[in-house]
Amino acid sequence: MKYYAVIVAGGSGKRMGSEIPKQFLPLQSRPVLMHTIERFAKYRPDMNIIVVLPAHQIDRWESLCKEHNFTIEHKIVHGGNTRFDSVKNGLNHIEDDGVVAIHDGVRPLVSRQTINRTYIEAAAYGSAIPVTDSTQSVRIIDDGGISHAVNRSSVVLVQTPQVFKTSLILSAYEQPYSDMFTDDASVVEAAGAHVHLTHGNIENVKITTKDDMLYAEAVMQLIVD
Repeated sequence: MKYYAVIVAGGSGKRMGSEIPKQFLPLQSRPVLMHTIERFAKYRPDMNIIVVLPAHQIDRWESLCKEHNFTIEHKIVHGGNTRFDSVKNGLNHIEDDGVVAIHDGVRPLVSRQTINRTYIEAAAYGSAIPVTDSTQSVRIIDDGGISHAVNRSSVVLVQTPQVFKTSLILSAYEQPYSDMFTDDASVVEAAGAHVHLTHGNIENVKITTKDDMLYAEAVMQLIVD
């Protein structure tokens, strides 16, 4: 069985107030994306890593790899107009049956335990979606603008990597794009399959704001492996 990781990195950095795409921002002196790739490469040296980037960012990425002597093997794929298209472009480079993780390029704090758990459970159940419990009170706003309290024990927060058997996810991505697709799990569900939830790790934030970068810098000080 082959192991794949499709890492999607299409951020712009606008919410950071930065001209540098957020996947290229320095985290402990190296681009965020390098840390993310490294998490999967450390998990399995034989990992087939596919990195999806906007076409206009590829030259910059290759220059950064040379600058930082980044030698982890990975295939670079052009992104599409939407995340759906970008993921599909990455999946098109899967050649054999196995399990594939689809992961945000700006989630460098995913733990080895989360990666291991999602791959193992996806192999057993067809899919594995990491989630964490909501620690905040939650309200839903209806179409009339009225908010309603929700029992937070019935709410989970979804992360990546979302891992699937290759046959399942490749089939799901044959369907047309829909605005209802919020992540890969929603694509699989729209194709008629159920998704299996598993435990993520609370540190596994998606870096979007300056505060997220400060948090990531602090957590990276604690990562040993």
